[in-house]
Amino acid sequence: MSYQRPTNPNPLSKAQKVELLRDYSEYYRSLATTDQSALNRKVPRDAFADLLDRIGKLLIDESKQMSSSPGTIREFLDANPLPPAMTSLLPDEFRTFCLALNALKQWVGAEQSATDRYLLGGVARQACREATATCLVTGETLGPDAELHHPLRDGRPPILLSKTGHSSIEGQLSSMSDDPFERAVLSIRRERNGSWAQLRRGCLDLLGTPGTSNTKASNANARAFARKVFRTTSASYAEILAWLDQKNL
Repeated sequence: MSYQRPTNPNPLSKAQKVELLRDYSEYYRSLATTDQSALNRKVPRDAFADLLDRIGKLLIDESKQMSSSPGTIREFLDANPLPPAMTSLLPDEFRTFCLALNALKQWVGAEQSATDRYLLGGVARQACREATATCLVTGETLGPDAELHHPLRDGRPPILLSKTGHSSIEGQLSSMSDDPFERAVLSIRRERNGSWAQLRRGCLDLLGTPGTSNTKASNANARAFARKVFRTTSASYAEILAWLDQKNL
């Protein structure tokens, strides 16, 4: 049976979404007063080790089969030969594995974006703004640069935080980071005064899977942000999304 994206069998009305988010925000506002770590929980890395191992084996097996069988992949490999010096170094099944891995990254990015729409549809930011006017971490009024943050990646909606509030619970992000990729992205973010949500939206848009709709100017800025990170770091848009996911941004 082919994959079917999970969809909400009982979609909420706009009023129900806002009311749900009001309760949701108050729930986390209460937690933030005693334990801010509850706003940034991550599942242990080994929790899905067996599942990821099976996926990895499937990628290897399918890549081997597709690289040696007539079809789109075989035609693509033939139409895009390697430079002579690399011909003996990169086997076709490895090239196919790399292509499949990239396709999987883009698929994961699109599907993860779709999980935010399970409860809220495409109005997450707008509904969050209607549900609360202040940052539940700092208490400050939420400005136009407020950021959507996922306390836990289990399908629950994001919460809207100020930049200061977001930074306070993302202690792993620092301008003194030893990671050159992270330093580069942080530098670009400060330079553009952009948000993580904007970077995510730009990457998704450039991959052909746009997220929450915004104005044309806002979407153009998001794409420009993503392109600047791409040019500076040489990371693909899917890799940038994977980094944002790893950091729970």
